[in-house]
Amino acid sequence: MPATSEASPDVVVIGAGLAGLACALDLLRGGLRVRVVEASDGVGGRMRSDRHEGFTIDRGFQVFNTSYPQVRRRLSLPDLKLRPFTAGVVVHTERGNLRFTDPTRSPRRLAELLPGRLASARDLLALGLLSARDVIGPVGPLKRADDRTTWTALSAAGFSEEFIEQFFRPFLSGVFLEDELETSSRFFHLVWRSLGRGTLCLPASGIGAVPAQLAAGLPGGALSLECPVDRLTDDGVLLTSGGEIAARAVVVATGPAPAASLLPGLSVPASRTVTTYYHATDGPSPLPEPILLTDSARRFLNTCVLSEVQPGYAPAGRRLIATSVLGDDQPGREALLRAALAEAYDTGTDGWELLTVRTVGDALPAMPPPQPLSRTAAVGGGRYVCGDHRTTGSVQGALASGTRAARTVLRDLAASI
Repeated sequence: MPATSEASPDVVVIGAGLAGLACALDLLRGGLRVRVVEASDGVGGRMRSDRHEGFTIDRGFQVFNTSYPQVRRRLSLPDLKLRPFTAGVVVHTERGNLRFTDPTRSPRRLAELLPGRLASARDLLALGLLSARDVIGPVGPLKRADDRTTWTALSAAGFSEEFIEQFFRPFLSGVFLEDELETSSRFFHLVWRSLGRGTLCLPASGIGAVPAQLAAGLPGGALSLECPVDRLTDDGVLLTSGGEIAARAVVVATGPAPAASLLPGLSVPASRTVTTYYHATDGPSPLPEPILLTDSARRFLNTCVLSEVQPGYAPAGRRLIATSVLGDDQPGREALLRAALAEAYDTGTDGWELLTVRTVGDALPAMPPPQPLSRTAAVGGGRYVCGDHRTTGSVQGALASGTRAARTVLRDLAASI
C-alpha cells in the first residue's frame, strides 16, 4: 500500500467502523493518500469488545456470519479463531422449551421437527419451500421482489399464525430489533438466505477482532484515534482540537446522527435501540450448548451462554450469559429479566452476578418497506457518506457501503484530474 501523508491526504474518512475501514482500504489500494479520523479510543464503531473482570464483553450481543461476500473477500477467517453456534434455536413457550434446528446440518435432530412439537406439517412444508427459494435459488429475484412487511410475507408464504408467533416473531425480533415484524420482506429474505448459507460464529477474542483485523491493513500514520471532527469545511475537516485537515474529498462514515450533523440535509432513517445484560455464574452452565434461546412471551429478544460458544469469554470455572432486550435499560428491568431467565433456563438466577449492562442506541436502522437495498454515496461538493444506515443494517451492508463509497470517490477524483 502507498505511504500516507498525514499533512496532505487526498481523502479524509471520518469514522473507523466497518464502513470507514473498508472505504479507506479500497481508496489506498486505488493509489490515494488517506487519513482516517476516529472520535473514540478504538476502531469498530458499535462492533467492539472490552475485557471486564476477566470476561470478554462485546458492546451489545453480536454474531458473525461467515456467508457474507464482503466478509469472505476482506477477512482471514482462520485468524479470527471462530467457533460456531448450533444451527438452530431453543424457543421458550408455555409448553416448555422446544428446539428447532436446521435438519440439513443436524440430521440426527430431525425428530425435533416432527409435526405437533413447534410446527405443523403445513408450517414445515411452507418452511421447506421458503428456504429452498431463498437459500438455494439466485439472489436477484429476492432483491427485485415486491417489498412488504415481513409479517405479510410470512402469512402469504403459508405459515400459520401460531408458528409465526412461536418461532418467527421471537427469533426475528432479535435480528430486526423490533417485535412487530414490520421490517422489509426484502431484507428478511436476504437474512434468511445468509442464515441458510453461512454459519453464525464468535471470534476467540470478541467481535471487536473483526474491525481490528481490517484496521491492521492500514499503513502507519493513516489512522488517528481520539480525533473528533467539529465540522466540514470548504477545504476538508475542522477537528474539535482546532486543527484542520485539508483534502480533496471527505467521506463521512459515522452513525446516522453524527452523519446528519456533519452533513446538514442528509436524510437518515430512524434507529433501533437494544440493551444487553451480562450475567456471570460459578455454577453449571444453565444451557450446556452454544445455542440461542428465545422467548415466545417476548420478555427478552434472546439469551445465550456465551462461554459455551467461546470458552475464553469467561474465566475458568465461570459462565457468561448475555441477554438482550429492546430499548433502554430502566429501573427494575433487570429484576424482571432475571425472573424471566429463571423460568426460561429452568434454574435459579438469584445468585447470578450482574457484570455490566450495555445499551447501543443506533444498533440498527429501521427498515420498513419499501426499503432500498443501497443509497448513493455522493452528497456533492467532494463529500460522501457510507455506513450501514445507507444500506441494509448488517456487517455485509456496512462493508458494501464502504466499498461503494470508495468506488465513487475513485471515479470522481479520477475524472477531476
